Amino acid sequence: MLIDSAADLTLDHVLSSDPLELSPDLLTRLATTREAVLTALATGAPVYGVNTGMGAMSKIRLTSDEQSIHQHNLLLARAAGGAPWLPPLEARAVVIARLKTLLTGDAGVSPELCQQLVALLNSGLVPAIPSSGAGSAGEIIPLAHAFGPLVGIGSLLEGGAVVPAEGKLPAFELGSKEGISLLAGIPGATGRAWLQVGIAWQLVEKLTLVAAGAIAVVGANRDPYNVLCGRGDELLAGELARVLDAAGPEEEPRSLQAPVSFRVVGQVNAQVRRAVGRLEEAVERGFVGVTDSPAFIGGEFVGTAGFHGIDLAAHCDQLVAALAHAAEVSTARIHRLLDPAVTGLPAQLAAEPGPQAGLVTVHKRAVATSHYLRRLAMPSAVGALETSNGQEDVQSFSWEAVGVLAEAVRLTREVTACELLAVHQAFALSKRPVPEGLQGLLGEVANVVPPIVADRPFGVDIANLLEHIV
Repeated sequence: MLIDSAADLTLDHVLSSDPLELSPDLLTRLATTREAVLTALATGAPVYGVNTGMGAMSKIRLTSDEQSIHQHNLLLARAAGGAPWLPPLEARAVVIARLKTLLTGDAGVSPELCQQLVALLNSGLVPAIPSSGAGSAGEIIPLAHAFGPLVGIGSLLEGGAVVPAEGKLPAFELGSKEGISLLAGIPGATGRAWLQVGIAWQLVEKLTLVAAGAIAVVGANRDPYNVLCGRGDELLAGELARVLDAAGPEEEPRSLQAPVSFRVVGQVNAQVRRAVGRLEEAVERGFVGVTDSPAFIGGEFVGTAGFHGIDLAAHCDQLVAALAHAAEVSTARIHRLLDPAVTGLPAQLAAEPGPQAGLVTVHKRAVATSHYLRRLAMPSAVGALETSNGQEDVQSFSWEAVGVLAEAVRLTREVTACELLAVHQAFALSKRPVPEGLQGLLGEVANVVPPIVADRPFGVDIANLLEHIV
């Protein structure tokens, strides 16, 4: 895949293992910017982290000899993290996000450094990056782990094992400003959020279909899904239309009003869609905005605050809250699906109530998962603490925020799988025809979940749904 600009790097490159190549024109542009950076550095004017120390030691000027090893040393002591490591796909997202930001030219790094990043991506290896413990104004701890392997420092993940990075990539020596450029900004949170946005868009489609299945199988009154109820909110109107299309009409509702957890499906899922869209916009701002510091913009070095990822953190927090609410509402629907008064079906969706327990423990699992999700919903950006002798006196905790989001997405998928299993069994017991809009989904379920005619370890069924469908 030939890359000619930062914009050419997309989420598809995270998900694909196809080799990357930087175009000759792009390499030329990077070399031109690099030459301008070196010329500006030759004046000897103080440039943070290049000819000065870092953080509280930024007032200390470095000698020429000290500068020659400083960029390499920046990746040493800052690698203070440890296991558990990011999953390989998240680690790859971090590396691609860093490359994407370097290709804007703000960092002024050499084309050779960008080529070294490409070599890492094409190697099939990923750095061992700690999933937590980034308690600084930016991401220096995880980024030191992420990019130390470029110069033989730290560890890589290979075949599920952690291996030393030394000797795994071509030998490379960092030039002026290249070490600090690898540690600057918030590429880690941006790349990881980028990946979660892609997963969340897939999840929200399943949320709509699974909830529509619950609506259809209990014969809920369709009034709450009338698109006219979305007046003033185009996104809500669209979600109501999707729900109604999937659930189909109901000529003889079981009651005038279904339980609230069924009636509010449109509002709940619309909010999830809204939150995913806003996070996606924040990710785009993270990629096109100035996050390097010092950044080389307008022909000079400018100290920036682009490392403060409050935009990403706040929108991750918002999506976590929306997912937590969606999971709680889904869990409530599962409980109602077990209730003969709501469904007209056998108690607990058991083929033989009494001798069999049915899906009651599937609901209990969803309850525990939703409770865990609720505990994750506290805003990550709240609780700043001082570091670096007061030089860094606040943080946004964007790295932690996106980690919480990844866990929230995982847990919401789990609850959705539980509800999907209940919907599948309810249709099987009700003998209701499956609406056309749900036939594809429930057909996929039937391929991985055998008919439930007696109690069995339903955790196996949930695992199959998570692996193949949700």
